[in-house]
Amino acid sequence: MNVADLAAEVSPDGRAIVFWLSDHQREVECAITRETLEECFWLPASADSARMLKTFADGRQRIVAVAERRMRARPDRTIQLTIGDFPGRR
Repeated sequence: MNVADLAAEVSPDGRAIVFWLSDHQREVECAITRETLEECFWLPASADSARMLKTFADGRQRIVAVAERRMRARPDRTIQLTIGDFPGRR
């Protein structure tokens, strides 16, 4: 399956980065929590939205790989990535 990841944005409440994956048949909304970015990707607790997006961009390859696996396993669901999806980090 060839999966494309689309533009990311900070959620309105600032508690997650929202992004979409597409496999040319459907688009799936995905999110990674701010807490996960702090614990697993070194986002400072006081970081603003721009820094959140930068941290997401820096970890994008790993984040998208995890989201792709979840998308393949459950293609009909929205994907919410949490600390538990990144064992052994930090």
